Amino acid sequence: MRQAITGDTVSVHYKGTLPDGTEFDSSAEAEPISVTIGSGNVIPGFEQALLGMAAGETKSVVLPPEEAYGMHDPDLVHVVSRTQIPPEIDLQIGTVLQSRDPQGNVALLTVLSCDDSEVKLDANHPLAGKELTFDLKLVSIVE
Repeated sequence: MRQAITGDTVSVHYKGTLPDGTEFDSSAEAEPISVTIGSGNVIPGFEQALLGMAAGETKSVVLPPEEAYGMHDPDLVHVVSRTQIPPEIDLQIGTVLQSRDPQGNVALLTVLSCDDSEVKLDANHPLAGKELTFDLKLVSIVE
């Protein structure tokens, strides 16, 4: 049976979990996702795990942070004055704010803490620094 190689577009169902078993994402209630292996459109370890799989095959892979969303970078945690955030925004720990960098790219910032004078924001991906487990089922090789 044909196995997936770099350059193939594959259709895959997945479930992603954290080490404690918490599910952070899944395609179970949706259509399988389409991935072109080698395109870099998904995290490196996910893409690598698809190599060599055949249609109908399942596998489970554990990805260290370096093969997923990278290590948590303390340089991406910033403290800003509360006056820099519009007053109508109700800041709570865990709130995700959207901003733009100088090049116009969208940046998502998670509120880590806040008081009347300062807000601590984290620009790391929420899964940065975490080990991730993916249960994969290769539905088909589209080519």
